[in-house]
This record gives sequence, C-alpha cells and structure tokens, in this order.
Amino acid sequence: MANKNRLTTYIMVGLVLGIIAGYIINVSFDKTGATSFADYMSLITTMFLRLIKMIIAPLVFSTLMVGIARMGDTKEVGRVGIKTLGWFFVASVMSLALGLVMVNLFRPGDALVGHIPTDGAAAAASLQTASLSLKEFITHLVPASIIDGMAKNEILQIVVFSLFFGTAAAAVGAKAEPLIDAVDGVAHIMLKVTGYVMQFAPLAVFAAVAGTIAKSGVGVLQTYGVFMAEFYLSIGVLWALLIFAGFLFLGKRVLKLISEVKEPTLLAFSTASSEAAFPKTLEGLERFGVRNRIAAFVLPIGYSFNLDGSMMYCTFAAIFIAQAYGIELDIGTQMTMMAVLMLTSKGMAGVPRASLVVIAATLHQFNIPEAGLVLLFAIDHFLDMARSATNVVGNSIATAVVAKWEGELVDPDDRELADRPLP
Repeated sequence: MANKNRLTTYIMVGLVLGIIAGYIINVSFDKTGATSFADYMSLITTMFLRLIKMIIAPLVFSTLMVGIARMGDTKEVGRVGIKTLGWFFVASVMSLALGLVMVNLFRPGDALVGHIPTDGAAAAASLQTASLSLKEFITHLVPASIIDGMAKNEILQIVVFSLFFGTAAAAVGAKAEPLIDAVDGVAHIMLKVTGYVMQFAPLAVFAAVAGTIAKSGVGVLQTYGVFMAEFYLSIGVLWALLIFAGFLFLGKRVLKLISEVKEPTLLAFSTASSEAAFPKTLEGLERFGVRNRIAAFVLPIGYSFNLDGSMMYCTFAAIFIAQAYGIELDIGTQMTMMAVLMLTSKGMAGVPRASLVVIAATLHQFNIPEAGLVLLFAIDHFLDMARSATNVVGNSIATAVVAKWEGELVDPDDRELADRPLP
C-alpha cells in the first residue's frame, strides 16, 4: 500500500516537473529546438512502452491459464460457474458498449489532434491502416504456433491458447497440478516484473508531458481536465446501469447491498485498487446475506472476469487515443475492438495498471500508435480510482445476484438463518 502511494506521489511529481520543464523549453527555444527536445523525450517514452510490451505475453498466458485451470470441473461448480460467467458476459458487453457510446458522444481526443508526438513513418503507416477487417480478425484468432504468437505479441492468439490449455489442465486433474503450480509461480514472477516496470512510470510521465508541452504549449493541459470530467460522468452512468440491473433481481435490497459495500468501495477509490478492498467486500456480502460458499467462489472469479469499470475504460481510452491521432474507426471496426477487449481484459486481476497493459495490446492489434498510451499516464491514478470503485460495486452486485439464483441469499433480518454458521 505504501509503495503504491509512493509511486503515485512520484508520478504526480513527474507530472508537475514535466509541465515546468516543457513550459520553459516552449518559451525559451524556437520551434526547431522545442521539437528536437520533444524527440529526445520520446526516446524515454519509447523505452517504457517497450518494457510494457515485453511483459504482455507471459503475463496474459500465466494469469489466464491458471484462472481457468483452477475453476474446477464438478457439476455444482460448473452450474454456478455458468451462471456466474453468464452474468459477467452481459455486464462486460454493457460496460464495453457504454465506453464506446460515451467516447463517441464526447470525442475528447479531437482536442489533441496535431499536438501529440508520433513515431514518424510508423505513425503515418498506422494512420493509413487503422482498420481491422473481420477476415483478418478471424485469421489472427487461432495461432499456427503459440511460440510465434508470443514472439509477435499476438494477444488474441495467446488468449485462445490459454483458454484451451487451462481447460485441458482442469480436465486432466491431479496430474496437471504440478504444472499449474509452476505456471502460477510464473504468474507471480510476472506480477513482480510488472511492478518493477511500473517504477519507470514517473520518468515516462515526465518525458511525455515535457515533450508535449514543449512542442504544443500549456494550452493542451485543459484537455486532461475535460477528459477526466467526461470519464467520471460515464462512470456515473455505468453505476446507474449496474444498480438498475441489480434491482431487476434483488429489488430494493440492492440499495442495502450498496450500503453494505460502501466501505470497501471507498477503500478501492482512495487506494485506486479494487484488490485492496477484497476482504472488506467479502465481509459486506456476508452481512448482506450471501452465503460464504457462494461469495468465496464468485467474488474471486469476478476479480478476473468482471472488472466493469476497467472494461469501460478500455474502450473509452482506446478510442480516445485513436481520436487524438486523427484516426477514424468505423462502427464495424469499433465493434471488433470491443470483441477483442472482451477477451484481452480477462485474467488480469492484481496487475498494476492492468488496463494500460490491455490497452497497449489492443492498440497494437488495430495499428493505432502505442505512443498515445503515455497520454493517459499523467492522470491514470485518478481514472484508476473511479474504475477500481466501480469494479467493487459490479462484483458485489454480480455475487448477490448469483446467490439469489442459487437460493443462497438469506435475509439478514431473519435471525435464525443469519445466526446459522456459514459453511
């Protein structure tokens, strides 16, 4: 917790110093000098982006494979699992679609067109080939070789292979446990590597902000404020939809549920970590009346498969970056992107700045310049606060609804049931 807060402080320091340095360069040098400074700063951001891309393949494979393998294969687990994943699928589609609707409605990226650094020829090529056809999507979906897919960071191919591998490992049973444990070890190592990579974030923020302001002036900063306001409004709409969906199954008790998880929601918001709120969320669900065996099963899966706030952010941010580069994506391409994000956003629980890793992988699939990802780093902590709190609310509602479907949701006012020891 302290390390996370320290990193956030350093990122904010990098943001402030980047603004100051960029402003000094902008007013002290001519356009050629300022552009040259921005080019040098882009070397730092490029290094950081390559570090992020370096961890994508092993991180996605290990976390998703272990998550699938450990879901189990008994009839009861299968029944509850199908109901759980069914709710998660609907919530995911709703979250991703809402992100697309809101970002196309607000178009926050338009204000940055022509004011952000690009990679020259590579960026120009991206502008010309931003569309991904259905044929290309299907062709790249199944890997001819998983080694080749990992080498090229073909994230969809890694996801497909991980799903098959994890399902087969679960079916094999005890003989696969040593391998699952080993891959779980890889997952923990990659989470640690991700933490190491994120230590470079303050420097990347400094370089990105300094280079952008040196080249375009301080006027570009107001775009960040507008972007944050529009994103928080979109999060508010998502909360309303999630609570309404809960109301359809839980009735007025959904408001009681929101009250019970208020503390973990605030904890997730203040720490920008939905994982930090997990124990308190579990306690709140049990106080609400969800039996422990359901809460302990559904909630952890939700942390991998039902990050509603993070998924809405993925579509919102990815289209924002495309807009900032002047790339117009037709509705078909945007729907394809939504399908890609439906897959790539799974299995990433506990990853620091997981949404940025997912977005980086998605931008590559659609030939959108990955350099635009750095635009989000300066304010990502504040955006992460909102999406982390939303993840807690979404998973709490999902767990309560599944418990209701299974007949495992008791009335806490019924003392006979409420006082009965939970299994």
